[in-house]
Amino acid sequence: MRQDSRTPVGIITGFLGAGKTTLLNRLLHDPVLKGAIVIVNEFGEVGLDHLFLESRADGEMVLLSSGCLCCTVRGDLVATLEDLFRARDEGSGQLFNRILIETTGLADPVPVMQAVLAHPWLSRICDLAGIVTLADATQIETLVEEQDEALKQIVVADRIVLTKTDMWPTAERDNRRASVERFLRSLNPVAPILDAALCDASLIVEAGVFGETGKRDEVRQWLDEEALGLTPHDHAHDPSRHGNVNSFAIIREAPLDPGALDLFLGLLRQTQGDKLLRMKGLVRLTTEPERPLLLQGVQHVLHPPRLLEAWPDQDRRTRLVFIGRMLDETAIRALFDALTGTPRIDTPDRAALADNPLSLRRG
Repeated sequence: MRQDSRTPVGIITGFLGAGKTTLLNRLLHDPVLKGAIVIVNEFGEVGLDHLFLESRADGEMVLLSSGCLCCTVRGDLVATLEDLFRARDEGSGQLFNRILIETTGLADPVPVMQAVLAHPWLSRICDLAGIVTLADATQIETLVEEQDEALKQIVVADRIVLTKTDMWPTAERDNRRASVERFLRSLNPVAPILDAALCDASLIVEAGVFGETGKRDEVRQWLDEEALGLTPHDHAHDPSRHGNVNSFAIIREAPLDPGALDLFLGLLRQTQGDKLLRMKGLVRLTTEPERPLLLQGVQHVLHPPRLLEAWPDQDRRTRLVFIGRMLDETAIRALFDALTGTPRIDTPDRAALADNPLSLRRG
């Protein structure tokens, strides 16, 4: 059950030919998607994807037919969302309880997320309900090497869905799947990896840990210490192939002062925002130790934090997950320690960072 009345907005992405439309066609018949509305876009002057999606009596297809949803017509996405919500709330439009955005295969999903997270009105009425990335199992490794968009689509995913695994010879299927999964986990160690043939709609639309806050197993998976490899290089990275993508977690036993957390997040955005692709986590505050604060960030944009009703398990520690490109892990940890009162040799403390007249936080 959802914790609030905000409308979940999910993103389905994947490089060209990954099978997004095929999967959506199958899932749209699932009762779980009753009342959902789908925004479809594709790259090019004339939109065609909506012609391949079967129409439904209870849903509406919204096509952004010119340009790429995440760049040249990004404003159209915001306008479309605003129009849909206003028409629904005024009684002149269609009722819906969920939005799915299918991006073009050439899209960088980060600006799509930012369009929702950074909008002053949409961020209050929408809940980013996860990013599902479809990955063509037969060529995803090559695509990631050659296409920057394919890399980002994997790195920021809440859930990865393998497609075309049936194209592998039966005798080689298990070994090939294991190899592809190792590769994907080196880029995104915490996103569950599913097979498209075995997916139902609930596994797709409830992909976001932070879209459906009651899904405690999902929260645990994102914050799983073994998957994250909390000691340096515990999980397999191949620096010759994708060494500029790194992920790590910060864990803290003691509750955090809200002011210190605010300072940390502000300086993190200013110093690492261009490198930080994704941040997620639960924070234990001194003011509300029994209710975790839910954080989600996309580059320099932070989704409005919110308190959950309860912790997902018995672990009450602060756990923050960072995924990005060439993130300065040492600097981020030092900044966190300085602002949260953990002493370190030859590093400034919170007072020095907050009160320094040359600080980025001043002015």
